[in-house]
Amino acid sequence: MSEELLPSTGPTSLTGEPARKIKKPERFSPRYAEPFKDLGVVQAYQHRPPYADEVFDILAGLVAANRRCVLDAGCGTGNIARHLVERDLRVDAVDFSQYMLDRGKELTNGNHPSLRWLCGKVEEIEDSALDSPYGLVTAGESLHWMDWNVVLPRFHKLLAEGAYLAIVEQRVTPDPWSTLGEVVERYRTDGGYQPYNMLDELERHGLFRKVGMRETRRVQLVQSIDHFIESYHARSGLLQGAHGRGACNCVRP
Repeated sequence: MSEELLPSTGPTSLTGEPARKIKKPERFSPRYAEPFKDLGVVQAYQHRPPYADEVFDILAGLVAANRRCVLDAGCGTGNIARHLVERDLRVDAVDFSQYMLDRGKELTNGNHPSLRWLCGKVEEIEDSALDSPYGLVTAGESLHWMDWNVVLPRFHKLLAEGAYLAIVEQRVTPDPWSTLGEVVERYRTDGGYQPYNMLDELERHGLFRKVGMRETRRVQLVQSIDHFIESYHARSGLLQGAHGRGACNCVRP
């Protein structure tokens, strides 16, 4: 398993003109994100692959020296936020799922004094509730669910001068979507997969400018078959709240 880190200076138009509106693919629409509010999805979330420890060291190294505070956007159960507070950082962790936040509070560092949990869409949270300007904004496998035309300009305003937006992604080998092949495609709940390079599109529309990339070493993950199958119910294509428990038996090898 490997991780990808993509820091950016913020959503400035590359041409110096206002950024053009961009239309998201249907599979990234809000209705497919709603099941992340479901308790069953939150319970399955623990079986998704974790981030390598190296990710948190890289992120901590990106935080602006004069603003040691981070906004973790779409934080889920705090798989990034709860590790960053161990590195002498203050973190505002924002997610629209109260169940995700409640679960995060139960996990390691969930009640750390430098960690604040905020429930709501990051596009809509009041400025007064945030500890901006931030020395770093992170989005761990969450940016695709957000309203890019709203959230990227907002990140730009919330960041301290010279600070970065870091997009954290996972590359799992073997790819979970090809492991079970046709069975997964048969039971997907998001209308099916179509290739789409989100970062290229954001950059093309002047909402994002990539200034660097870091990839960590591979980390081995060993799971039982049951936990591996359960992890699918915390992924966008087979969210448990979208199709019910019965489909679990259909994808069991």
